[in-house]
Amino acid sequence: MNGIEKQMTALGYVQAGGASSRFGQDKALVRLGGQTMIERTCALLHEATGNATIVMGAVRYEFSTVRQIADRWPGEGPLGGIITALEDAGGLPGQVEWALIVSCDMPFLTAAWLEHMVELAEKSDAAAIVPRSVSGLEPLCACWRIVSAGQLRAAFEEGVRKIGEALRRVRMEVLDESEWKRFDTAGRLFWNMNTPADFEEIRKVWDAEKS
Repeated sequence: MNGIEKQMTALGYVQAGGASSRFGQDKALVRLGGQTMIERTCALLHEATGNATIVMGAVRYEFSTVRQIADRWPGEGPLGGIITALEDAGGLPGQVEWALIVSCDMPFLTAAWLEHMVELAEKSDAAAIVPRSVSGLEPLCACWRIVSAGQLRAAFEEGVRKIGEALRRVRMEVLDESEWKRFDTAGRLFWNMNTPADFEEIRKVWDAEKS
């Protein structure tokens, strides 16, 4: 599947607008293997979908040549960033039905898994394709049908800020371990970095695997 065909299937968005308050610095700019997390995640989306857009917070990533859009509700949590991405996707030309939306702080994601999710989405009649790991649902590594923006926006305007609560407003298909385990035998696919301690653990595993 070439980049043009992938682009007709899904639009890729990187969520990078979080405050990173527990982390103490912008997680998107943390480096692993000589590459920032925002660069790595954009590269994965390009490989999986043929395109990428960054949903940014208050600061534009000046080093990046990737298209960037501002979160319409900065500081209101990731649900606002998801709606921002879906409304942006809905305003773009073309017949694309899905948006693949991924947080920028998952260092062990693979393009193979992301592409597999998009392929599953193509065959689904759900509004959201969401993996479930041992930690629960992973809505920041999920496929969202672009037309679901209206339902999510309505929930947001009613005061809903938790993604899990918003997901109850749409038809969701859950991908359990039977779907993702073959892409992640070590159980790290959905690891993310919320604190400096998380990053140190991830960095040690990363360095050990690459050595």
